[in-house]
Amino acid sequence: MTPVDSFGGSVPSSYDRGLGPMFFEPYARDLAGRARLRSGAAVLEVSAGTGIATRELLKAMPPDARLTVTDLNEAMLAIAQPRIAGDSRVSWRAADAAALPFGDGEFDLVLNQFGLMFPSDKVAVLREARRVLKPAGTFLFNVWGSFADNPIGRLANEVIVSFFSQDLPRFYETPFGLHDRGLVERMAREAGFENLKCDVVDVVGESESAESAARGLVFGSPVFNQIQERRGDPDAIMRALTERLACEGGARPMRLPMRALVFEARR
Repeated sequence: MTPVDSFGGSVPSSYDRGLGPMFFEPYARDLAGRARLRSGAAVLEVSAGTGIATRELLKAMPPDARLTVTDLNEAMLAIAQPRIAGDSRVSWRAADAAALPFGDGEFDLVLNQFGLMFPSDKVAVLREARRVLKPAGTFLFNVWGSFADNPIGRLANEVIVSFFSQDLPRFYETPFGLHDRGLVERMAREAGFENLKCDVVDVVGESESAESAARGLVFGSPVFNQIQERRGDPDAIMRALTERLACEGGARPMRLPMRALVFEARR
């Protein structure tokens, strides 16, 4: 995963507020809609972040199912937990997706929304998901398409790096860098998955304004730390990105197309 301290301070709340509705909610609804759960099912969510997919998943779960929600970063979970307080089906745990603290065959479903792009050992994440699944269990996960299919990410990357002459802050190349379907399928098979399905899912990313989107993109991800480390001006970058996003997708609201690859792997 990205370093834990990359999501400290104000970053988690900026991530949730600025990026959540635009980037993550549409695909959270898509993933939750694919979860076909029986009564009493045991579900594990890894790399849950601020709980955007968690909330959608709970809507799709039977009343007697149980959900274990994990993320490596406790600051992200601290945003998620109060919004789901009181749901007795949910338990929380800080955990590394590449080294899950669970026994073999504990879960009917494992879900990972946009978390596979960050760990250095992606096969380990896939292998761990398979290990904790029951026989015939399902692993649902998604990854972003390329910059060419996701102009919001492309514009963010272009504007941010344009403010620097060396040691460029290229964070957004990581989340949008795992778009090769064949590569993901090869890694999944290396991890032991043989029954694998992939869908290309296109949606429209919408933010209440170009400014809100730009604020989330600059202040709500580890790129904010990269900008500060290089003594950049995040406010100036946000203003420039606001202009580019408004030009491409409108000022209020801002709408641009997005694409993700959604995988369903059976144990």
